[in-house]
Amino acid sequence: MTAVDAAPAGQEAPSTAEAPPIRVEGLVSRFGDNIIHDGLDLTVNRGEVLGVVGGSGSGKSVLLNTIIGLKEPDGGTIKLFGQDMQVASRRRWSVIERRWGVLFQQGALFSNLTVRENVAAPLFEHTRLSRREIDQLADLKIAMSGLPARAGNLKPAELSGGMRKRAGLARALAMDPELLFLDEPTAGLDPISAGAFDELIRDLSDSLDLTVFMITHDLDTLYAITDRIAVIAEKKVVATGTPQELEKSDHPWIKEYFMGPRGRAAAGQALPRKS
Repeated sequence: MTAVDAAPAGQEAPSTAEAPPIRVEGLVSRFGDNIIHDGLDLTVNRGEVLGVVGGSGSGKSVLLNTIIGLKEPDGGTIKLFGQDMQVASRRRWSVIERRWGVLFQQGALFSNLTVRENVAAPLFEHTRLSRREIDQLADLKIAMSGLPARAGNLKPAELSGGMRKRAGLARALAMDPELLFLDEPTAGLDPISAGAFDELIRDLSDSLDLTVFMITHDLDTLYAITDRIAVIAEKKVVATGTPQELEKSDHPWIKEYFMGPRGRAAAGQALPRKS
């Protein structure tokens, strides 16, 4: 066992800078008799943008929810920053939870709060900053997400779909996370808004050294901003690689997904990634 895996009796193994932000080994997920994952393995490396794809019902969102603790795994291990989360105390969970942010598919904003109040909510919960400092930080995150300053005073119902996504992103970034989870971030957006959101995620990832775990079915997004893609099929991750590597796969689902008409169109329109 390494120092990450073992610790003196009564103590928890600390997370380390060298450990990958996410390591899933042998994950089993069930709903009653329905097995969603059966021995799923996945490692997400520090600083990469990982896209997660799979057919309907393959368990992409179940995987995300299990990693962040919204669902108990039925088998296997999940380690975040080197810490086995199944044996982590409530205190350790709280510490590690502050190191990630989540943008759910519909934004999951509090409808009765303004955008600024939504972004400020994690800061009130997890810090002892003054109201003035929290408001300043919330405004900074709103600006980082590409929203105009006036958006801070608006309620979610007053925002367009794209603005709600950005408001949800601003809240996900509130605690300066190292790890960002995105669940279908461009779903429901028009192509221009989706492209702008893709560029924002890539820029934030590069400038903030974020690790990004992103569920998406958007081929344009996969080609534009991911470093690697993990494909879930047959209750496991059946392949990982760049879009170009996965184009060469003989797996039937992967071949149809990447080499069908939409996949070929996305590949043909993909721009060279910035170094």
